[in-house]
Amino acid sequence: MLTTLVASSKGGCGKTTLVTQLATHWAQAGKHTAIIDADRQHSSLRWAGRRPENVPAVTAIEGSRKAFDRLPGDTQRAIVDTPAGVDEKDMEPYLDKADVILVPVLPSTFDLDATLDFLKVLQGISRVKRGKLPVGLVGNRLKPWTNASQQAMAELAERAPFPVVAELRDSQAYVLLTALGKGIFDYHSENVRGHQDDWAKLLRWIKRST
Repeated sequence: MLTTLVASSKGGCGKTTLVTQLATHWAQAGKHTAIIDADRQHSSLRWAGRRPENVPAVTAIEGSRKAFDRLPGDTQRAIVDTPAGVDEKDMEPYLDKADVILVPVLPSTFDLDATLDFLKVLQGISRVKRGKLPVGLVGNRLKPWTNASQQAMAELAERAPFPVVAELRDSQAYVLLTALGKGIFDYHSENVRGHQDDWAKLLRWIKRST
């Protein structure tokens, strides 16, 4: 089972977007996919409950110290959605099982500063220090045609101790599809092709890292 831990100390940075889009990608690829929702808002849990019958199901359970014991035995992909303000203690139940950590980052000074502080916490985790637990940064809700987004990503790449593994553009498509219990990988139209392409680098990095 491949386990992806999505975490950030900053609220509203798009953790649940990462979780639900990865879940739809792997579910559509035929993998038995499950979400462990450790966020108190349980947005991922509600999203999975809204998935219609004409798309592959995604299992979702509440986070706990024994969450992995409650996953279906045939689970092939697990994604952990952590709460805002997460620290090492909050992540501890999931770190031993995690294969990669993803940290979403918004293109603003406040978000960059908060993220860099959080990355120092990750650097102190034993498996991360030993190179056994890869960490990837994901620029989220970017407007790539603007100087602000370009400068923010350049600064992140320069100052962060971990690589930027994807840059995802801002789009209302994510908001609209989340309300339906769906994701961009549930569709095959030209309208979502560009958004799917944004995820290709991230998916390749996860595959290489694991």
